[in-house]
Amino acid sequence: MSLKTLTKPWQPMSYGFLDGSAKREIRRKMLKAIAVPGCQIPYASREVPMARGWGTGGLQISCTLVTPATRIKVIDQGADDSVNAASIRRFLARVSGAPTTTDTLEADLIQSRHRIPEERLRPDQVLVLQVPNPEPLRPVQPNMSIARQMHADADYGRMWLQLYEQIVRAGRVMQGASYPSLVNGRHVMTPSPIPRWDVPKLHMAQHLTILSAGREKRLHAVPPFTRVEPLVFDDVPYAVEDHARLTCHRSGATGFFMNEIPQADGASIHEVSDSDLGVKVIHRRDGDPVTIGETWYTEGEMS
Repeated sequence: MSLKTLTKPWQPMSYGFLDGSAKREIRRKMLKAIAVPGCQIPYASREVPMARGWGTGGLQISCTLVTPATRIKVIDQGADDSVNAASIRRFLARVSGAPTTTDTLEADLIQSRHRIPEERLRPDQVLVLQVPNPEPLRPVQPNMSIARQMHADADYGRMWLQLYEQIVRAGRVMQGASYPSLVNGRHVMTPSPIPRWDVPKLHMAQHLTILSAGREKRLHAVPPFTRVEPLVFDDVPYAVEDHARLTCHRSGATGFFMNEIPQADGASIHEVSDSDLGVKVIHRRDGDPVTIGETWYTEGEMS
């Protein structure tokens, strides 16, 4: 026996960038998060080559889950070609050798910032959502020690009061993105800064969703076929953004979540937020063979 037989050849970095110890810890914490849906699980967030607050939590989850056969899709605000999405996608491909795609139907692992694709995800797909602030109680209880005790006691009265005050002052719930939602009838979570339009996509979904905040060092999960119910009053139903009548100026798609683009003359045009879906609609309009999967929404109504 020699020292050479006991060691491996030197490599500049571990597969998937993170070392084996980090991956094992993150896998254990993900399993715990899946076992207790919606519960925030702390983990030792590692340093990755990007600034905290720009998706380090989601990147660590993706680096842990990726394999050479995993087909990766990364989106930012629905777009595949933004600087953030392109940089993360290129990094994951470089450290794993995994193929990449912009097609939702072809992807095995989807990392997203602030959006869920419009096409329904399959049971074999994993959605990783970047979360800047995983604590839903922070606006009503800045002391995190007390907030954790409130979670343990399922004491969410202050959140109901916050929603009630919005209705009294504005006539409606003003909470837009990060709408607080009750998971599996127990824990209230912040479902990333996704718009209200996307929250119903998590309810009883077939796919696994992992939400991770690298800066806050916490992750939580929504397993398949888990109830995700936005906090609402019986006489004030939950309402998504009214985009049913809007039309994408590029593709002509209607009934989906749109980005508003102000114009120089003060008017606005709209563009479908899910860039991959918009490209598919354009190709289909031009007569090219393209497959568009079943969508969560049809003409602005949840299917």
